[in-house]
Amino acid sequence: MLITNSKMPILTDATPHKGVLAAAATGLFEFIKGHGGEPAKVIGQLGVNRLLLENPTISLSLPDYCTALEESARICRCDNFGLYYGQQFRPQHLGLLGYIGLSSHTLEEALVNFARAFPLHQHHSLIRLIDQGETYRFDYQVRHGAIMIRRQDAELTLGMVVNLIREVLGRDWSPRAVHFEHPKPKSWKEHERLFGAPVQFGQSYNSLVIPKNQLVRLMPSRDPMLLALMQGSLTQISSQTFYPQQTMVEVVREYVRQMLRYGEPKLADAAREIKIQEKLLQARLRDEGTSFSKVVDQVRKEIASFYLKHSELSASELTSLLGYSEISVFSRATKRWFGIASTQLRKKI
Repeated sequence: MLITNSKMPILTDATPHKGVLAAAATGLFEFIKGHGGEPAKVIGQLGVNRLLLENPTISLSLPDYCTALEESARICRCDNFGLYYGQQFRPQHLGLLGYIGLSSHTLEEALVNFARAFPLHQHHSLIRLIDQGETYRFDYQVRHGAIMIRRQDAELTLGMVVNLIREVLGRDWSPRAVHFEHPKPKSWKEHERLFGAPVQFGQSYNSLVIPKNQLVRLMPSRDPMLLALMQGSLTQISSQTFYPQQTMVEVVREYVRQMLRYGEPKLADAAREIKIQEKLLQARLRDEGTSFSKVVDQVRKEIASFYLKHSELSASELTSLLGYSEISVFSRATKRWFGIASTQLRKKI
């Protein structure tokens, strides 16, 4: 079985869904304050009045939301902010999406329904449940070309899914394995402690590997009438779906971000993946004031800047992360971007 959904936003209160429903930020300001941060420094990043965030159906910009989570980690000086925030995030906090899982009949059905409904909660994202025989693999990945750094969101989201399962199987339940697409952080042992499972980093997707034989349990708050009512509402909302178009630059940026782990991104490969003729892709990018090589360079610069400021990744690890074949090439790039060699850069930023 393969259940996959992406890029299916909705309209709420007659306003186009900009990316993610505010339920995903439930308790965020209280959590920031509890970790010694100042919530006011994040409110502006979300682009809405703080009081509006109390309405779980208010729509937030997905890039702003992901940036707000990264900023929360910075102001709280907590590298594992998203991890900790996700571990305490109860399914009920997710509003409609959470209750769809909770009112399902069995735990397996809850995961299936959660995956199907997720695009109504957040668009420009991949979410799918893949049947692997004895296990399911639950994949999650943001796919928005304006979002290069999304670690905190990934750790938060997988924590949300784990907590849905723990509502039934208890707080000691653990997945068989956990995968994250971002590099291994310094404090990675906390991930294994909190998920209670081996955690691998630098993977193709953010994933949970879940044994099937544990999913036959009935949901304690199963309610077929409530579930049917919500699914009927979702069908009605889906008929009003609005699809905001990404620019070609944003589409290419997302492709480049995903492909860097495999080496130098190629224009011909990008055109084939995006399903557009190579010459037309070049023309579209030119019309938007750039080129394929410039997009690749800008994405690399943004990722390098973040990890040089906020991580202790070695030059060798950064070279691989950015798709370069040699450290010397990475070093020359940092000198071109920042005016200083990579060996000295961390002392300056």
